[in-house]
Amino acid sequence: MRARCLSSLSALTILLACLTGCAAYDAYRKCGLRGCPGDTQIDAQVRALLDQHPALRAPNHVYVQTLDGVVYLSGQVATGLQRATAESVAGAAPDVRRVVSTISLTYEGR
Repeated sequence: MRARCLSSLSALTILLACLTGCAAYDAYRKCGLRGCPGDTQIDAQVRALLDQHPALRAPNHVYVQTLDGVVYLSGQVATGLQRATAESVAGAAPDVRRVVSTISLTYEGR
């Protein structure tokens, strides 16, 4: 099971590197598949800060991935304010160098 999780994490890291350009690829080359030292801690800190905001909880989904101190946010939220809050909160975490967000807004067909 752990190997499957690491494989999924590796695939996600590579996908993020492809989507975000040369800087992420350079970080991937520098740090490898498991990420740079401190990235796991930054992920946990950002997740803890996001969890303090009830408006960002279910049914919203905000995913966090850190690579070389750059936090990548993805997922869906209901409003632009929720997206801005997630981005601001992530940027306030210790050791975060930059936040890259691809959080989308939920479409309700109205």
